[in-house]
Amino acid sequence: MTIVLRGGRVIDRSGERVVDVEIGDDGRIADVGTGLSGDTDLDASGCVVSPGFVDLHTHLREPGQEDAETIETGARGGALGGYTALVAMPNTEPAMDCAAVVELVRTLGRGAACEIVPTGAMTVGRRGEDMAPMGELVDQGVGIFTDDGTGLQDPRLMRRVMEYSTGLSHRLGRPVVLAQHCEVTALAAGGYMHEGEWSSRLGIPGQPAEAEELMVMRDIALVRLTGAHMHFQHLSTAGSVAMVRDAKAAGLPVTAEATPHHFTLTDAACASYDPVFKVHPPLRSDDDVAAVRRGLADGTIDAIATDHAPHTDHAKELSFDLAPPGMLGLETAFSLALDGLGLDLPDVLALLSWRPAAIAGLSDRHGADIQPGNPANLCVVDPDATWVVSGRAMASRSSNSPFEGRTLRGRVRHTVLEGQPVVVDGEARR
Repeated sequence: MTIVLRGGRVIDRSGERVVDVEIGDDGRIADVGTGLSGDTDLDASGCVVSPGFVDLHTHLREPGQEDAETIETGARGGALGGYTALVAMPNTEPAMDCAAVVELVRTLGRGAACEIVPTGAMTVGRRGEDMAPMGELVDQGVGIFTDDGTGLQDPRLMRRVMEYSTGLSHRLGRPVVLAQHCEVTALAAGGYMHEGEWSSRLGIPGQPAEAEELMVMRDIALVRLTGAHMHFQHLSTAGSVAMVRDAKAAGLPVTAEATPHHFTLTDAACASYDPVFKVHPPLRSDDDVAAVRRGLADGTIDAIATDHAPHTDHAKELSFDLAPPGMLGLETAFSLALDGLGLDLPDVLALLSWRPAAIAGLSDRHGADIQPGNPANLCVVDPDATWVVSGRAMASRSSNSPFEGRTLRGRVRHTVLEGQPVVVDGEARR
């Protein structure tokens, strides 16, 4: 069955044009032009047709925490948010630290509404003690390694991981990417929000910005020593952004991401004592939020990543200190980026699509220009549509959105995965 996305404005790396997009029954783009015909039309009038989004940082919880999320429900939420690929974090139970668990995640992801891209843990069990069998995982196609949820604390082991990763790049056919959750445990321990004016006013123990910045500083130094490709996850402080900017200016192989909640919310949100606003790294100050926005605008921060972290209602209903950190993000990311950054739409799409695809090594099938022969992994967004956020109405098994009840602008109309519509007129088909 051939499909035509009709009447939309196409935006990709090559520029903008108003054309129809024909998708063949082989899952690839068959033609781009005017007056195209197919077996089925999908209305894209008044909308923008973009390469599908790629999320570098998704917690799908399966295996082991299926009460909060499954690969099926997380991928459905991703498709509703315009994503065609989700990079799955390894903090599952058991952790993705061996070939068997990675293969399980891939198997569970077959037939899902997004391509599921497993990461590998840097250390066994994510315990930060022994290096995981990275070579075995690279031979299985894993290209990103992270102990996300906990930063690797031991600098000697981090150096070993970096050195080993550089020797594996030839086996992968591209640089192995190490993704770091930058948090020095000794400084962050016992803190539940950003350390600053609001933590003092609320009487909630805080985590200083330096807990993040010291690890960013350390890992930049180790990148200089080893030449490893380091990707900094969810940058949240002005100091971290400045250090990454300087590292890039020096030509070091570093990339970075930021989350929508870190460029739209501040630590003042915690004044309600609602654990829905508890997240790691924590929501920061006004100055930090402004710095993250500037970093996204000037290219210091390469991509928007959701850090989608679902938690059950009963977990998030605990007191602020006991509740787990994390927020939903897949279905709101595009809207928040569109309204919250002051960037032109092509720049927002770059941060969500082709730039993260390049970091993840997925450019051959995601984020690619919309032209004949390329895989049909696409989304159609209506930049003018408004909607009201409801956690209960989302595809996730959880409902912990910090944007509950907020009216947002920009909505996904259609999502196409490998030539098949998985979202049509805002309704999931898988």
